[in-house]
Amino acid sequence: MEFVIITGMSGAGKGTAGHILEDLGYLCVDNLPIALVETCIDLYRTDRPHEKISFTLDIRGQEDFSDLIALVNRLKAEENCRCTLIYLDATDAALVARYQESRRLHPLALTKNLPLSEAIACERRLLSDLRDSADLILDSTGLRPVELRANLEALLEISHKNGMLVTCMSFGFKHGAPAELDLLFDVRCFHNPFYIPELKPLTGLDAPVRDFVLSAPETALFTEKLFDMVAYLLPLYRAEGKTQLTIGIGCTGGQHRSVAITEALAAHLRTLAIADSECTVSVVHRDVGGKR
Repeated sequence: MEFVIITGMSGAGKGTAGHILEDLGYLCVDNLPIALVETCIDLYRTDRPHEKISFTLDIRGQEDFSDLIALVNRLKAEENCRCTLIYLDATDAALVARYQESRRLHPLALTKNLPLSEAIACERRLLSDLRDSADLILDSTGLRPVELRANLEALLEISHKNGMLVTCMSFGFKHGAPAELDLLFDVRCFHNPFYIPELKPLTGLDAPVRDFVLSAPETALFTEKLFDMVAYLLPLYRAEGKTQLTIGIGCTGGQHRSVAITEALAAHLRTLAIADSECTVSVVHRDVGGKR
């Protein structure tokens, strides 16, 4: 099994690091008391022996971390077990700025009635042994989330494939545009099969509608440019650390044009996914029903 324990200064980005590891496939447990960590580990050994588990621990409710250090050392001594203790740090100035920006109270400001600067100094003293025992010390000062993610991947030697989930979604504008879209393309400008009696009861999943929509010269040119644009954007989104991308194709009712073009886009992206193994493609036809 693999265990990652994230700890460090309050405000240094432990919560963000936990979310990143969750996206990287770790089962994440947040703010568990140290006394329960070993119990939790024993449960996971039985129920999920092949899982990657991450624990995020902070100063709240505990000031002695000797038991945690001893637990980490025991896990490292076990066969078939990898345990990494990551300590997140930041400069005092950065921590003060983050607390001022978020308007939250430092945990020790609450429990010890200390001003922010003294609370940070006190926390550094209390965590000094834990910092000295850490396998990896990561200074988050000035790091954006995407840079923090890149650092964690490198430090943990993670080669993260299938890293982006791409959803191609058709919809009808008359039912409202989906709120979750990252990219939206309006295809109401193309000829509508709705007005052809034999095509009206069908959808873009049926060959007659698909052929009608995709064989039109203006639609063929549009799909060519659409494929090129999305293929160009995907690596840029991945490099920025994006893990999920939803592309919406909308027509009037969400039955004909948007469905046919969404199917064509997904088929094209799946050929790219096979080639570079860095994205998984799914299709949702919101106003027809079904995920493929």
